[in-house]
Amino acid sequence: MEPHVNAKLLFNHATTLKLHTGNLVNRSRLKKKCPSSPSEEELPSVLNCTVPENTEAITPEEREELKVSVKLFLTESDRSSIRSAVDMACLSLGVSQLDSVIIAPPPLPEGEAQTLTHLEPLWEELESLVHSQKIAAIGTSDLDKTLLEQLYNWAQVKPSSNQVNLASCCVMPPDLTAFAKEFDIQLLTHNDPKELISAAGFQEAVQGSSKDLQAADWRLEWVLRYSIIVKSRGIIKAKGYIVHAKKSTDH
Repeated sequence: MEPHVNAKLLFNHATTLKLHTGNLVNRSRLKKKCPSSPSEEELPSVLNCTVPENTEAITPEEREELKVSVKLFLTESDRSSIRSAVDMACLSLGVSQLDSVIIAPPPLPEGEAQTLTHLEPLWEELESLVHSQKIAAIGTSDLDKTLLEQLYNWAQVKPSSNQVNLASCCVMPPDLTAFAKEFDIQLLTHNDPKELISAAGFQEAVQGSSKDLQAADWRLEWVLRYSIIVKSRGIIKAKGYIVHAKKSTDH
């Protein structure tokens, strides 16, 4: 049976897609590892695509020497996605707690600005995960001084960091710098796009798995990027991505 036929059978039956790239450090290209034939897993409802030979769980002996940092890119305003992503990251990496999680809220329609109302339900979910000790510290992305101050004053668990995209501002805004310094918020820089993967880009990737696959049925829910850093040496031991998607049941 042709590989694209296998892929179509699997994708047509499945309702959830979980992709873990494994450690991308020192890898020149990504190799997807999915079931090679439908008979291997008898058409599962959850497709787990990973690179098992390149995925190393953190051992208890080395955990104290490592910092596990995560940035979560949401494509939907569903707070349950946050817990799902954190649980999957912990399971994939073999840890009980993530050292830090930075949240990137879903993109808003053109012309609409991010507000505290948008952030509150997402932040409450992060706070819950801090209270249950699944996350040690939580941070934000691309908040200006006004919105960061509003979140700080409202939140029970205060943001420990805020990422600033220097592509849109070459110099850190003075008011943001002053506020962050006063309240001990670490300002970090990044160059991530507003959408790490667009809905169209994701569906194009799915379509590439099979010539006649109904890619429009699939929607991307979130993308999680993790980095595992050796504290004493400041080097990246591992980095990778975890992707989660669902298939619409309306068809």
